[in-house]
Amino acid sequence: MNTIGVLSDPFASSTSACSSAVIVNAAAYTHTSVAVLDALKMLSVPVIEVHLSNPARRENFRHTSYVAMGATGTIAGFGGLGYRLALEAVAALLSP
Repeated sequence: MNTIGVLSDPFASSTSACSSAVIVNAAAYTHTSVAVLDALKMLSVPVIEVHLSNPARRENFRHTSYVAMGATGTIAGFGGLGYRLALEAVAALLSP
């Protein structure tokens, strides 16, 4: 069973007028999924990538992020606080 659609399909839905931004933690798909990258590249809204840990301090294979290639910015290494920081970033990006 291929379940990558479970992760990438919601990004396609985000192309509608009701989505102002996307905050994503793609977990292991960050380092392995061109499908997620392709889905993110379809978006015209800000995309913030969140990592609970700091991938740069982890194994070498985690140093490459396909998500980062389609993201406006990345927040990493702040644990759960990263989500709040991502919301603040979105608010700043969307404010006039």
